[in-house]
Amino acid sequence: MSHFKLIECNCHNFKAHRDLCVKFGDLTKITGDNEEGKSSVLEIPTWTLYGTDTFGGKMDPTPTNYKYDHVLAETLLEVDGKLLKFGRGIEKGKATYYINDVPSKASDFEEIVKSLIDKDLFLALFNPLYFFSLHWERQRELMLRYSTPPSQKEVFAEMSRTSPDQKPKDIKLNPQAEKLAELVKKHTLPQLEEIHKKNKNDKDTAHKKAQGRTETLEEQLRQLPEVPDDIEAIKVEDAELVKQVKAIHAKIELADEPKRKQAVLEGTLDNVRQQIAAAKARYMKVHGEEIAEECSTCKRPFDEAAKAAAEASKEERKKPLREEHDKLVARRKELEAELAAVELIDVSELWEQMRALEQRRDATADTIGWYNRRQSLQADLEKARADEAATLESRNESIFILDAIKAYEAKAAELQAAKVQGLFQTLTIRLFKQQKNGEIKPDFVIDRDGKTPAQFSLSESIRAGLEVRDVISEQSGWIAPCLIDNKESVTRYNAPRGQLITCQVIEGKPLQIESEELSNV
Repeated sequence: MSHFKLIECNCHNFKAHRDLCVKFGDLTKITGDNEEGKSSVLEIPTWTLYGTDTFGGKMDPTPTNYKYDHVLAETLLEVDGKLLKFGRGIEKGKATYYINDVPSKASDFEEIVKSLIDKDLFLALFNPLYFFSLHWERQRELMLRYSTPPSQKEVFAEMSRTSPDQKPKDIKLNPQAEKLAELVKKHTLPQLEEIHKKNKNDKDTAHKKAQGRTETLEEQLRQLPEVPDDIEAIKVEDAELVKQVKAIHAKIELADEPKRKQAVLEGTLDNVRQQIAAAKARYMKVHGEEIAEECSTCKRPFDEAAKAAAEASKEERKKPLREEHDKLVARRKELEAELAAVELIDVSELWEQMRALEQRRDATADTIGWYNRRQSLQADLEKARADEAATLESRNESIFILDAIKAYEAKAAELQAAKVQGLFQTLTIRLFKQQKNGEIKPDFVIDRDGKTPAQFSLSESIRAGLEVRDVISEQSGWIAPCLIDNKESVTRYNAPRGQLITCQVIEGKPLQIESEELSNV
């Protein structure tokens, strides 16, 4: 335990006190009538250390009923056997600070005071009514600051306990605790809660989409024609029909060959006839040439030899033309004979057979197509159902984990509340409250006999404050001075741990401070 003792306080021009020296003992009694400065004495150490009154509020210690030169408050402390003296003053409107009578910077002064003891902790130990002046969140934080929460292992075990007298070694983790125990190896509980809240929300949306997809595929499947059970026989029949159609088509292709040959021969024959006509025209042109009787230049008549030579030349030029014509005529006759020999085949019956087969094949192909469409939709439907089931499974897994976290938080809250409650004798403490949705939320309520601090009388507030104060002292490991203001309002209470300072109104009596040491302290 750390010990914090007030040894002495001095002040100059501090509120109503021009000069005052207070020596503290194990028990210090401050008495006097109203407006004798009793409360100001209690504010000397808090203003020196923190610049506040005993409730942590800012205060101005400057006198209002007399002139002054400067303000100074000094407090001599003993912290774990070490003496420390702090001073705070106001000179010419500026704050001054002293550590062991040496002027100090404000930052250094505040840092050293903070390193000794936390402000909220000191004020809660010094003034039992300070705790009740705090917001419930600060009350809760201060109460739990020095309280060790239950371990995860302890909470998991208590979540799984089946009977109050069950021994820890006999406890087998239930599914929720077992699941969380595995998951917290990788993530903290807040992280798990965030992960699975998001996953649940995502899967809620995804599951609705998956349901819609499944329903759409089911409707599409219902709208398809029914398919006979003997689909394999229909596939065999379809394959046979395809084979027969191909065979007839091949026959029609063969039957069309003479027609194509006829067309080619007719085209070739027309071309040869045109060539024959052209060859004849060339021949007749040479054949119709006349032999000249005289030279066209000198106009001298040709002799018989010249005429004979010209006639021989003409015949010589006619000869190849005649031969060309004769060859083309022979080619024409060949083509005419070949064309005459072509025999055309009637394929109208084959076309009728093929159309009949194709009609039958259309029916089998449609049936197979509907079957394949059904198979494809059925595969899509099975995948959609699997996706829907997987989405639902993931969603339900997150819901299970979130419920497990709620159960964990509820049990942890129960254990921590029981642990804190066990520190009190007359007060009931509530650290958590359960929402309508089952979530556990932080809370802090003090109750005694059905009354909250706002309903306490002054004596009840003092006794309750002393109980809270001693719990905080025990949990924090600090023994510090404690004041009881308005002692005349409370006649019985448990003596607090540490120095006790009482402040009591006695009508008509001037300020009096008495200190004494108690041998049993």
